[in-house]
Amino acid sequence: MSGNTKDRKKILVVDDNEMHLVTVELFLKNEYEIIKMKSGKEALDFFHTSEIIPDIILLDILMPEMDGWELFKKMREISKLKDIPIVFLTTIDDKEEKKRALKMGISDYIIKPYNMAALKKNISDLLK
Repeated sequence: MSGNTKDRKKILVVDDNEMHLVTVELFLKNEYEIIKMKSGKEALDFFHTSEIIPDIILLDILMPEMDGWELFKKMREISKLKDIPIVFLTTIDDKEEKKRALKMGISDYIIKPYNMAALKKNISDLLK
């Protein structure tokens, strides 16, 4: 890792799909520090044991054991995460689900597959 890692914004990606985790990391790792988690439980354990606070969280909805909705609610109960932008990255292309997510406080709702350049711009805008 380069010496400027501490200066780079941290993105936590939570997705049970390894290919998606790798793809997002490959595309964003030159500009951001990427932290990958494969489950909601792994992410919650990380939040309770680590001092690291991500600058933004990219979250899949459809995951086994704990879905993105449940994880989102649990993250909002953790004081250090209350103001962190959370983006759903999902295959659920449903206007009502998107409305529900935005009403609950999700920062953005992006349908997979998505354009990586557009994702990068959305992340950049949310981090400003």
